[in-house]
Amino acid sequence: MASRYRAAPLLARAARRAPSTSTSVSPATSASASALARTQPRLQQARCLATSRPITLQYTAPARQVKFSSETYPELKRDERFNKLTPEHVKYFRSILGSQSAVIDGVYPNKAPDDIEPFNSDWMRKYRGHCQLVLKPGSTEEVSKILKYCNEHSLAVVPQGGNTGLVGGSVPVFDEIVINMGRMNKIIDFDEVGGTLVAEAGCILEVADQFLASKGYIFPLDLGAKGSCQIGGNLATNAGGLRLLRYGSLHGTVLGIEAVLPDGTVLDDLCKLRKNNTGYDLKQLFIGAEGTLGIITKVSIQCPQRSKAQNVAFFGLESYELAQQAFREAKGQLSEILSAFELMDGGSQELVSSVTKNKKPLEGEYPFYCLIETSGSNAEHDGEKLEAFLEDVMEKGIVADGTLAQDETQIKALWGWREGITESLSHLGGTYKYDVSIPLADMYQLVEDTRARVDAAGLLGDTDEHPVRAVVGYGHMGDANLHLNISTRRFDKRVEECLEPFVYEWIQKRQGSISAEHGLGLQKKKYINYSRNDTAVQLMRRVKSMFDPVSYFRNHFLSRFQTAFL
Repeated sequence: MASRYRAAPLLARAARRAPSTSTSVSPATSASASALARTQPRLQQARCLATSRPITLQYTAPARQVKFSSETYPELKRDERFNKLTPEHVKYFRSILGSQSAVIDGVYPNKAPDDIEPFNSDWMRKYRGHCQLVLKPGSTEEVSKILKYCNEHSLAVVPQGGNTGLVGGSVPVFDEIVINMGRMNKIIDFDEVGGTLVAEAGCILEVADQFLASKGYIFPLDLGAKGSCQIGGNLATNAGGLRLLRYGSLHGTVLGIEAVLPDGTVLDDLCKLRKNNTGYDLKQLFIGAEGTLGIITKVSIQCPQRSKAQNVAFFGLESYELAQQAFREAKGQLSEILSAFELMDGGSQELVSSVTKNKKPLEGEYPFYCLIETSGSNAEHDGEKLEAFLEDVMEKGIVADGTLAQDETQIKALWGWREGITESLSHLGGTYKYDVSIPLADMYQLVEDTRARVDAAGLLGDTDEHPVRAVVGYGHMGDANLHLNISTRRFDKRVEECLEPFVYEWIQKRQGSISAEHGLGLQKKKYINYSRNDTAVQLMRRVKSMFDPVSYFRNHFLSRFQTAFL
């Protein structure tokens, strides 16, 4: 990988050539070279978050009791059409699931509620339900029997994968039965010529990717939570992830699915072909439907060849406008090998630094940082292209300082500064998260306007009487996907009222989407009209009614969505 080593002096050359009048170039042009020279020992101290392993944390917020969602949102009322669980129901489920570990029961006396608690709340400790029964089916047949029985006996259910979502869509609010897909985790088949993977919905994303790596392929989706999220949940929320820029969305890569409908009917649409134009493409209805039309049990997906050469660069920039210029130059000059372009603001990097105590990749402090990844088949060719790009953006004064990974350890460490943001925020208290899409030119303005609004309300400050610590933004610049994060010392209703519906109104005015990833869940259920018009909402109702005529299939998207809008 000699081509990577040549990039360090190249950046130094470009810095010397950059016009001294440019405000976007570091005053000490030699800082780039000196920072790059020290890259390796500095980066070895960082921990990689690409596989969702915990970073070394210096601060952990004190544990707190999670408030029940039914108390946080008192306007939500239990639908009395649904029956309550009885020991007889539990007995039936035990008879079909068999394994003791497949049923976690809080209905019978003397059962430990602690066993159920992890399924009752989300990882952010923001949403919490009253579930008394968790079912873990091991096959499509078992899922079918469960849903058929629930449909006939008016029992509400919530499908659950890895429970890594942000909007409360995979946890109950009342006493819904949780159907956890974790036991259905097998890889069924892989075509080593065509690159088609068939796997069960409970397969962990990282496990699937590691299997594919052994075959020379890659899963076309990559997330910071890949060590715990499940591919069925990825489909149900239409997860985009870090490399959508390169591989596209799941709507394009998924070839077929198997799903169980609310009445227990099994839909076998597990096509393995890239071309199948025989009627409606039914699988698309389930991708992004958040489990409201049925539970995905198997998936067939097209997987690309794994790139042999990978490069990662980390830049500091003086403005968001320059970040946009860098993105445009990267698309033009790196085109076919560009696999990721991530944006982080200075505030997000400060939070990661304060929690991990790791040294930053760059010497100076900058308002914005970008991480670029390239993936190709020819290391020498890719290195030359990247060198030319780096020289160009430095000469033009677009990039103020930067570093280039020289080995796999450094690649993982640089990615840690992007993927470590969510983990670090979780150790500082509560976080209000908004995963949204906004036209690129306006994307970061939402962060600035939200910060100003929270500050004007007297909620932002350095002392305990201020609930908000910081307002930061980062995300996938390659697909105009912003992660707006409001880091708080505690969840506070005043903060939520300050943010909502302000954030959604702001997005609506710019014709953005209030949910780029993760779906609507509980958090955004009543705000769908900020992104979808009445005609679209009515069509969704018709689709839902066709799959589930009596609305016995309970989930936070369309069942409550119907109450709110219809």
